[in-house]
Amino acid sequence: MKSEAISTRLVFGQELAELGSKYPNLVVMDADLSKSTMTDIFAGRFPDRFFDAGIAEQNMVGVAAGLSKTGKIVVAASLAYFIMGRAFDQVRNLATHSNCNVKFVGTHAGISIGKDGSSHQAIEDVAIARAIPGMRVIVPADGNETRAVLRKIVKTEGVFYLRLGRAEVENVTAQDGEFRVGSPSMICKSKGKPDICIIACGMLVHESIRAAKLLERSGVSVNVINQSTLKPINREELMDMIGDVRKVITVEEHNIIGGLGSAILELFSGAGGFTVRRLGIMDTFAESGEPEELFDKYGISARHIENAANDMMRCN
Repeated sequence: MKSEAISTRLVFGQELAELGSKYPNLVVMDADLSKSTMTDIFAGRFPDRFFDAGIAEQNMVGVAAGLSKTGKIVVAASLAYFIMGRAFDQVRNLATHSNCNVKFVGTHAGISIGKDGSSHQAIEDVAIARAIPGMRVIVPADGNETRAVLRKIVKTEGVFYLRLGRAEVENVTAQDGEFRVGSPSMICKSKGKPDICIIACGMLVHESIRAAKLLERSGVSVNVINQSTLKPINREELMDMIGDVRKVITVEEHNIIGGLGSAILELFSGAGGFTVRRLGIMDTFAESGEPEELFDKYGISARHIENAANDMMRCN
Protein backbone atom coordinates (compact mmCIF):
# COMPACT_ATOMS: atom_id res chain seq x y z
CA MET A 1 0.00 0.00 0.00
CA LYS A 2 1.33 3.42 -0.92
CA SER A 3 1.87 5.94 1.86
CA GLU A 4 -0.02 9.21 1.85
CA ALA A 5 1.78 11.96 -0.03
CA ILE A 6 2.72 14.98 2.07
CA SER A 7 5.05 17.92 1.54
CA THR A 8 8.27 18.13 3.52
CA ARG A 9 7.43 21.72 4.49
CA LEU A 10 4.19 20.56 6.14
CA VAL A 11 5.92 17.80 8.08
CA PHE A 12 8.51 20.38 9.16
CA GLY A 13 5.77 22.63 10.53
CA GLN A 14 4.04 19.79 12.34
CA GLU A 15 7.22 18.40 13.89
CA LEU A 16 8.49 21.84 14.85
CA ALA A 17 5.35 22.39 16.92
CA GLU A 18 5.86 19.03 18.63
CA LEU A 19 9.46 19.88 19.46
CA GLY A 20 8.29 23.15 20.98
CA SER A 21 6.88 21.17 23.91
CA LYS A 22 10.12 19.25 24.40
CA TYR A 23 12.48 22.23 24.15
CA PRO A 24 11.29 25.27 26.12
CA ASN A 25 14.28 27.26 24.78
CA LEU A 26 13.29 26.63 21.15
CA VAL A 27 12.24 29.83 19.36
CA VAL A 28 11.12 30.23 15.75
CA MET A 29 11.50 33.15 13.36
CA ASP A 30 9.92 33.85 10.00
CA ALA A 31 9.82 36.66 7.46
CA ASP A 32 6.14 37.21 6.71
CA LEU A 33 5.74 33.75 5.15
CA SER A 34 4.67 31.61 8.09
CA LYS A 35 1.66 30.15 6.26
CA SER A 36 3.92 29.11 3.39
CA THR A 37 6.77 27.74 5.51
CA MET A 38 4.26 26.19 7.94
CA THR A 39 5.84 27.86 10.96
CA ASP A 40 2.35 29.20 11.69
CA ILE A 41 1.63 25.84 13.36
CA PHE A 42 4.35 26.56 15.93
CA ALA A 43 3.15 30.15 16.25
CA GLY A 44 -0.35 28.98 17.07
CA ARG A 45 0.88 26.82 19.94
CA PHE A 46 3.75 28.97 21.22
CA PRO A 47 3.00 32.60 20.31
CA ASP A 48 5.46 33.92 22.90
CA ARG A 49 8.30 32.04 21.20
CA PHE A 50 7.50 32.99 17.63
CA PHE A 51 8.85 36.16 16.02
CA ASP A 52 7.84 37.49 12.60
CA ALA A 53 10.49 39.84 11.21
CA GLY A 54 8.29 40.95 8.33
CA ILE A 55 9.64 41.16 4.80
CA ALA A 56 13.18 41.60 6.10
CA GLU A 57 15.14 38.37 5.88
CA GLN A 58 18.46 40.06 6.66
CA ASN A 59 17.07 41.46 9.92
CA MET A 60 15.55 38.08 10.75
CA VAL A 61 18.93 36.36 10.49
CA GLY A 62 20.60 39.05 12.62
CA VAL A 63 17.99 38.71 15.35
CA ALA A 64 18.21 34.91 15.14
CA ALA A 65 21.97 35.07 15.66
CA GLY A 66 21.52 37.34 18.66
CA LEU A 67 18.83 35.17 20.23
CA SER A 68 21.05 32.11 19.91
CA LYS A 69 23.70 33.83 22.03
CA THR A 70 21.18 34.05 24.90
CA GLY A 71 20.88 30.27 25.10
CA LYS A 72 18.05 29.81 22.61
CA ILE A 73 17.79 27.17 19.91
CA VAL A 74 16.65 29.21 16.92
CA VAL A 75 14.89 27.98 13.80
CA ALA A 76 14.75 30.69 11.11
CA ALA A 77 12.61 29.91 8.08
CA SER A 78 11.76 31.49 4.75
CA LEU A 79 11.63 30.51 1.10
CA ALA A 80 14.90 28.89 0.08
CA TYR A 81 15.86 31.59 -2.40
CA PHE A 82 15.25 34.36 0.11
CA ILE A 83 17.10 32.85 3.05
CA MET A 84 20.23 31.87 1.12
CA GLY A 85 20.12 34.50 -1.60
CA ARG A 86 18.77 37.65 -0.02
CA ALA A 87 20.29 37.10 3.45
CA PHE A 88 23.63 35.55 2.47
CA ASP A 89 25.74 38.25 4.14
CA GLN A 90 24.01 37.83 7.48
CA VAL A 91 23.91 34.01 7.25
CA ARG A 92 27.66 33.99 6.63
CA ASN A 93 28.99 36.76 8.84
CA LEU A 94 26.52 36.96 11.72
CA ALA A 95 25.34 33.38 12.16
CA THR A 96 27.89 30.92 10.75
CA HIS A 97 31.07 32.92 11.31
CA SER A 98 30.05 33.33 14.96
CA ASN A 99 29.03 29.65 15.25
CA CYS A 100 25.52 30.50 16.36
CA ASN A 101 22.99 27.82 17.24
CA VAL A 102 20.66 28.64 14.35
CA LYS A 103 18.90 26.20 12.05
CA PHE A 104 18.07 27.82 8.71
CA VAL A 105 15.15 26.27 6.87
CA GLY A 106 14.48 27.04 3.22
CA THR A 107 11.15 25.85 1.87
CA HIS A 108 9.84 25.88 -1.72
CA ALA A 109 13.28 24.87 -3.01
CA GLY A 110 14.09 23.88 -6.57
CA ILE A 111 11.91 23.97 -9.65
CA SER A 112 9.16 21.89 -8.01
CA ILE A 113 7.85 25.16 -6.54
CA GLY A 114 6.21 25.16 -9.96
CA LYS A 115 4.13 28.04 -11.21
CA ASP A 116 5.80 30.75 -9.10
CA GLY A 117 8.52 30.87 -11.75
CA SER A 118 12.27 31.37 -11.87
CA SER A 119 12.36 34.38 -9.54
CA HIS A 120 11.33 32.08 -6.69
CA GLN A 121 12.89 28.80 -7.85
CA ALA A 122 15.99 28.33 -5.70
CA ILE A 123 18.50 26.38 -7.77
CA GLU A 124 21.65 27.97 -6.29
CA ASP A 125 20.94 27.69 -2.55
CA VAL A 126 22.82 24.44 -1.91
CA ALA A 127 25.93 25.77 -3.66
CA ILE A 128 25.80 28.92 -1.55
CA ALA A 129 25.30 27.01 1.70
CA ARG A 130 27.96 24.39 0.95
CA ALA A 131 30.54 27.10 0.34
CA ILE A 132 30.10 28.64 3.79
CA PRO A 133 32.68 27.22 6.23
CA GLY A 134 31.03 25.27 9.01
CA MET A 135 27.57 25.14 7.42
CA ARG A 136 25.92 21.70 7.32
CA VAL A 137 23.46 21.09 4.48
CA ILE A 138 20.63 18.55 4.44
CA VAL A 139 18.01 17.82 1.76
CA PRO A 140 15.57 15.15 3.04
CA ALA A 141 13.78 12.86 0.63
CA ASP A 142 10.36 12.79 2.28
CA GLY A 143 8.29 13.54 5.35
CA ASN A 144 9.70 10.72 7.46
CA GLU A 145 13.26 11.85 6.89
CA THR A 146 12.34 15.51 7.44
CA ARG A 147 10.94 14.62 10.84
CA ALA A 148 14.08 12.68 11.79
CA VAL A 149 16.39 15.42 10.50
CA LEU A 150 14.61 18.15 12.45
CA ARG A 151 14.77 16.14 15.66
CA LYS A 152 18.49 15.66 15.13
CA ILE A 153 19.51 19.20 14.26
CA VAL A 154 17.46 20.85 17.01
CA LYS A 155 19.48 18.96 19.60
CA THR A 156 22.79 19.44 17.78
CA GLU A 157 24.76 22.62 18.44
CA GLY A 158 25.67 24.85 15.51
CA VAL A 159 24.43 26.03 12.12
CA PHE A 160 22.46 23.93 9.62
CA TYR A 161 20.67 24.56 6.35
CA LEU A 162 17.62 22.36 5.86
CA ARG A 163 16.21 22.45 2.31
CA LEU A 164 12.52 21.55 1.90
CA GLY A 165 9.97 21.36 -0.89
CA ARG A 166 6.48 22.56 -1.65
CA ALA A 167 5.18 19.56 -3.59
CA GLU A 168 3.74 16.50 -1.90
CA VAL A 169 5.76 13.27 -1.95
CA GLU A 170 5.18 9.74 -0.67
CA ASN A 171 7.37 8.40 2.11
CA VAL A 172 10.15 6.10 0.97
CA THR A 173 12.39 6.25 4.05
CA ALA A 174 11.92 4.50 7.39
CA GLN A 175 9.50 6.07 9.84
CA ASP A 176 11.60 5.55 12.95
CA GLY A 177 15.28 5.79 13.76
CA GLU A 178 17.75 8.57 14.45
CA PHE A 179 19.09 10.55 11.53
CA ARG A 180 22.87 10.39 11.12
CA VAL A 181 24.34 13.55 9.66
CA GLY A 182 26.54 12.72 6.66
CA SER A 183 25.44 9.11 6.24
CA PRO A 184 23.94 7.70 3.04
CA SER A 185 21.06 5.21 3.02
CA MET A 186 20.21 2.48 0.54
CA ILE A 187 16.69 3.17 -0.71
CA CYS A 188 16.42 0.68 -3.55
CA LYS A 189 18.71 -2.36 -3.83
CA SER A 190 19.07 -4.39 -7.02
CA LYS A 191 18.09 -8.05 -7.04
CA GLY A 192 21.44 -9.06 -8.49
CA LYS A 193 24.89 -7.54 -8.85
CA PRO A 194 24.29 -3.82 -9.58
CA ASP A 195 25.39 -2.35 -12.90
CA ILE A 196 24.77 1.28 -11.94
CA CYS A 197 24.44 3.28 -8.74
CA ILE A 198 22.13 6.29 -8.63
CA ILE A 199 22.83 8.84 -5.90
CA ALA A 200 20.02 11.33 -5.30
CA CYS A 201 18.57 13.71 -2.74
CA GLY A 202 15.24 15.38 -2.05
CA MET A 203 12.33 14.78 -4.44
CA LEU A 204 14.69 13.29 -7.01
CA VAL A 205 15.03 10.17 -4.84
CA HIS A 206 11.48 9.35 -5.93
CA GLU A 207 12.28 9.87 -9.61
CA SER A 208 15.37 7.68 -9.17
CA ILE A 209 13.29 4.85 -7.68
CA ARG A 210 10.91 5.03 -10.64
CA ALA A 211 13.85 4.94 -13.04
CA ALA A 212 15.39 1.97 -11.22
CA LYS A 213 12.18 -0.03 -11.61
CA LEU A 214 12.07 0.72 -15.33
CA LEU A 215 15.71 -0.25 -15.76
CA GLU A 216 15.30 -3.51 -13.83
CA ARG A 217 12.57 -4.54 -16.27
CA SER A 218 15.00 -4.11 -19.15
CA GLY A 219 17.75 -6.07 -17.39
CA VAL A 220 19.82 -3.24 -15.90
CA SER A 221 20.45 -3.70 -12.17
CA VAL A 222 20.41 -0.48 -10.16
CA ASN A 223 21.07 0.59 -6.59
CA VAL A 224 19.53 3.88 -5.44
CA ILE A 225 21.26 5.73 -2.61
CA ASN A 226 19.70 8.62 -0.75
CA GLN A 227 22.51 11.07 0.10
CA SER A 228 20.39 13.60 1.96
CA THR A 229 23.36 15.22 3.69
CA LEU A 230 25.23 17.25 1.10
CA LYS A 231 27.72 18.59 3.61
CA PRO A 232 29.41 16.84 5.29
CA ILE A 233 29.35 13.51 3.47
CA ASN A 234 30.70 10.41 5.16
CA ARG A 235 33.07 9.30 2.41
CA GLU A 236 33.89 5.90 3.90
CA GLU A 237 30.23 4.95 4.36
CA LEU A 238 29.28 6.09 0.86
CA MET A 239 32.19 4.24 -0.77
CA ASP A 240 31.25 1.07 1.13
CA MET A 241 27.65 1.40 -0.02
CA ILE A 242 28.68 1.93 -3.65
CA GLY A 243 30.93 -1.12 -3.43
CA ASP A 244 32.31 -2.41 -6.73
CA VAL A 245 29.99 -0.35 -8.93
CA ARG A 246 31.91 2.09 -11.11
CA LYS A 247 29.05 3.68 -13.06
CA VAL A 248 27.40 6.41 -10.99
CA ILE A 249 24.58 8.83 -11.79
CA THR A 250 23.86 11.79 -9.51
CA VAL A 251 20.41 13.39 -9.62
CA GLU A 252 19.41 16.68 -8.02
CA GLU A 253 16.82 19.45 -8.21
CA HIS A 254 19.51 22.13 -8.28
CA ASN A 255 21.91 23.78 -10.66
CA ILE A 256 24.41 21.24 -11.93
CA ILE A 257 27.10 23.52 -10.48
CA GLY A 258 27.79 23.35 -6.76
CA GLY A 259 25.21 20.80 -5.60
CA LEU A 260 25.11 17.05 -5.07
CA GLY A 261 26.90 16.15 -8.29
CA SER A 262 29.74 18.52 -7.52
CA ALA A 263 29.98 17.15 -3.98
CA ILE A 264 30.24 13.58 -5.26
CA LEU A 265 32.92 14.48 -7.79
CA GLU A 266 34.88 16.20 -5.02
CA LEU A 267 34.49 13.07 -2.93
CA PHE A 268 35.68 10.79 -5.75
CA SER A 269 38.73 12.94 -6.48
CA GLY A 270 41.76 10.69 -6.54
CA ALA A 271 39.73 7.49 -6.27
CA GLY A 272 39.97 6.62 -9.97
CA GLY A 273 37.93 4.20 -12.05
CA PHE A 274 34.55 5.93 -11.74
CA THR A 275 32.35 7.14 -14.57
CA VAL A 276 30.00 9.79 -13.23
CA ARG A 277 27.01 11.28 -15.05
CA ARG A 278 25.43 14.30 -13.37
CA LEU A 279 21.77 15.17 -13.88
CA GLY A 280 20.51 18.51 -12.65
CA ILE A 281 19.40 21.92 -13.88
CA MET A 282 21.86 22.67 -16.66
CA ASP A 283 22.89 26.17 -15.57
CA THR A 284 19.70 27.80 -16.78
CA PHE A 285 16.69 29.52 -15.28
CA ALA A 286 13.55 27.42 -15.53
CA GLU A 287 10.04 28.53 -16.41
CA SER A 288 6.66 28.15 -14.72
CA GLY A 289 4.79 24.86 -14.77
CA GLU A 290 3.77 21.79 -12.82
CA PRO A 291 6.62 19.94 -11.04
CA GLU A 292 6.31 16.83 -13.22
CA GLU A 293 6.38 18.89 -16.41
CA LEU A 294 9.41 20.86 -15.24
CA PHE A 295 11.30 17.76 -14.14
CA ASP A 296 10.82 16.29 -17.60
CA LYS A 297 11.66 19.48 -19.51
CA TYR A 298 14.85 20.11 -17.56
CA GLY A 299 16.15 16.56 -17.72
CA ILE A 300 15.70 15.20 -14.20
CA SER A 301 12.61 13.00 -14.50
CA ALA A 302 12.61 9.21 -14.27
CA ARG A 303 12.65 9.01 -18.07
CA HIS A 304 15.85 11.04 -18.29
CA ILE A 305 17.51 9.05 -15.51
CA GLU A 306 16.61 5.83 -17.34
CA ASN A 307 18.05 7.18 -20.60
CA ALA A 308 21.27 8.27 -18.87
CA ALA A 309 21.70 4.81 -17.39
CA ASN A 310 21.12 3.09 -20.72
CA ASP A 311 23.65 5.42 -22.37
CA MET A 312 26.23 4.47 -19.74
CA MET A 313 25.56 0.77 -20.28
CA ARG A 314 26.10 1.15 -24.04
CA CYS A 315 29.51 2.70 -23.38
CA ASN A 316 30.97 -0.54 -21.94
